[in-house]
Amino acid sequence: MLHTLGATAGLALAPQQGRLHRDDVYMPLTPMFHVHAWGLPYVATMAGLKQVYPGRYVPDTICKLIVREKVTFSHCVPTILQMVLNCDAAKDADLSGWKMIIGGSAMTGSLSRAARERGIDVFTGYGMSETCPILTLAHVPTDELGSDTDAALRVKTGRPLPLVAIRTVDDEMNDCPRDGSSTGEVVVRAPWLTQGYLHQAQASEDLWRGGWLHTQDIGNIDRRGYLQVTDRIKDVIKTGGEWVSSLQIEDIIARHPAVAETAVIGIQDSKWGERPLALVVLKKDAAGVTEDDIRQHVSAAAESGQISRYGVPDRVQFVAELARTSVGKLNKRVMREQYPGT
Repeated sequence: MLHTLGATAGLALAPQQGRLHRDDVYMPLTPMFHVHAWGLPYVATMAGLKQVYPGRYVPDTICKLIVREKVTFSHCVPTILQMVLNCDAAKDADLSGWKMIIGGSAMTGSLSRAARERGIDVFTGYGMSETCPILTLAHVPTDELGSDTDAALRVKTGRPLPLVAIRTVDDEMNDCPRDGSSTGEVVVRAPWLTQGYLHQAQASEDLWRGGWLHTQDIGNIDRRGYLQVTDRIKDVIKTGGEWVSSLQIEDIIARHPAVAETAVIGIQDSKWGERPLALVVLKKDAAGVTEDDIRQHVSAAAESGQISRYGVPDRVQFVAELARTSVGKLNKRVMREQYPGT
C-alpha cells in the first residue's frame, strides 16, 4: 500500500512530462511475475484507469493495441522498446503521446533519441526486487523540456519518490559529495523495503549493513538530487589500476550508427587484471562494419575525455544476440561464463 501511494504521488505530482492521470490508458509491458509488473497495476487500479494486457510481447501486436486502444502509459525494459520501434507495424503507427518508463537495464542515449523522434515520452525508472521496486523517476522539469539538458535528464536514474531516502556512500558509510561525479554505493530507506532473505541470516545482515539497504549499485548524485547509477559493483571493470564503468562504454558503443545493442563485460587478463570485452549486435542493414571500426569509435570518445583510455576494448565480438534473463534484462553472469578470457 505504501509503495502504491509513493509511486502514485511521484507520477501524479509531475507537472507535465511523464505525468500519470485519470485520462491515461495503461498497458504494462513488464511481466506480472517481475515484482508485480513493478507494482504499477496497483497504481492504475487505484486511479481507475482503463487497463490493457497484451499477453505475449509480440511487437506488431503491441503496436496495434497502442493504436486501437489509445494506450498512453506503459513501462518495460529497453529490449522491448527497441523491438517495438523496429517492428514492421511501428513504421506507420502513431506513437506520439505514449509515455514510457524504462527500467531493468540502463537506457542508452541512442534508444532515448530513437523513441523521442517517434514522439514517445520516454524516461527512466529505477529499483530492484528488494525495493518493491520503484525508487526513482527521471522526470524533466517543465522549463527544461526541449532544452539542451532534456535528453540527459531522461537517461539519468532519477530523483527519489516521496517517502524514499537515497544516499551514495563510501565503504565506511560516509556520504559522497553531491556533485554529480563522486561515486559510491547507492543505499536507500523507504517504508516498504524487504527486511531480509528467507533462511539467509548473513545475507540479510549484509543487505541492511549500517541501517540502510545496500543496492550493490554504484552511482553519484548531483546538487539537484538526480541519481545516476554508473554500474553494478560486480560489473565494474578494474583494468590498468583504474575502475571503468561497463555502462559508460556501452553507451558510447550504442551511439555508433551500425550498432543495434551492446553489452560490455570484464574478462580476466594476465597483464591488466581485467579488460573490457564488447559484445555487439549489429543492425540488420549494417554492412562492412569491422571490430576495428567499433574500437576506433570508443577511442575517439577516450581522446575527447569522455572515458578513460583503459575503457577502450581490446576485443569486440559480433554476436547474433545477447544473453538475457527471463524478464529481458541483460544477463552478464552468463556472458562472463560464455567468454571467460585468458
